[in-house]
Amino acid sequence: MLTANRDKEPIRAFLISGDGAFVRNVISLWDGSVIQWTVFSKAGPAVDQLFTDPPELLVSDAVLPDMSGEALVALVKGENVYRQIPVLLCLPRETLFAPRDWSAMEADDFVLLPFEPEEFRARVELTLNRMSRSLDANPLTRLPGNTTIIQFIREHIERRRDFALGYADLDNFKAFNDKYGFARGDEALMMTARIIVNTVRRFPGPPSFVGHVGGDDFVFALPLHCVEEACRQLVSSFDAIVPSLYDEKDRECGCILSTDRQGRPQSFPLMGISIAVVCNRNGSLTHYGQVSAIAMQLKKKAKEDPGSVYVIDQRAQ
Repeated sequence: MLTANRDKEPIRAFLISGDGAFVRNVISLWDGSVIQWTVFSKAGPAVDQLFTDPPELLVSDAVLPDMSGEALVALVKGENVYRQIPVLLCLPRETLFAPRDWSAMEADDFVLLPFEPEEFRARVELTLNRMSRSLDANPLTRLPGNTTIIQFIREHIERRRDFALGYADLDNFKAFNDKYGFARGDEALMMTARIIVNTVRRFPGPPSFVGHVGGDDFVFALPLHCVEEACRQLVSSFDAIVPSLYDEKDRECGCILSTDRQGRPQSFPLMGISIAVVCNRNGSLTHYGQVSAIAMQLKKKAKEDPGSVYVIDQRAQ
């Protein structure tokens, strides 16, 4: 449920309708500290403002004085820069039973009029959440990105939930990417994502979670009691599979041989995975910045050892 948050500005939303009663009913569903509505009776002025100051949500009546709601949605979604704006279209109930090509409908969701307040609230919140997940997802792995990761961590800290948070990244990934190219590099990242996801799935139950920060950086969360076994399995699976990513010559050699800019020979071992695990026990963590600081210290320690390794923070035990 959308609620007021002192750390967040209200959601900026456009509401387009010439029906005064409908407008009043919609605005009454949320406190002004949650959704801040800008109301337009016609599509034209809304489009003019949208293209200069786009909202975070667009709700439109299907019947407007100057164009249809569907034409308005097509206009907005036809602009690549504004396609990400979530749009909810309000349709007369009878249109649901008329022949229609729903695949041509570019709205993200719809509500039938006259609407039920609880359904309208649910539709708006689902539309916002769906768009947020879509925009935040990593384009390669489709795993949740930074916004979702930070939100997950903050929520668990604020609720004083016990959890273990693993930060994983690849050692010698740059050397692999430089030699074999981006396509092979993406294969390595996808393989890593699958290993982490499949490992975490073996330990079901909250707070299981996997996210992709970007590049070769991943995050996963598990209950405290099983995180060490999960790390052990993750490292074992990674080390068993990673040699298959290399050409036979490099695999037999156990490294990539190259030269630096001065022509001096260099040797890079096969990729390994380093995992730093931050633990929240009995509310020991108080804010997100604390998690990042501890993770940086643990990652530095993990990088001191060659090969794949995990380090678990024991200070809060």
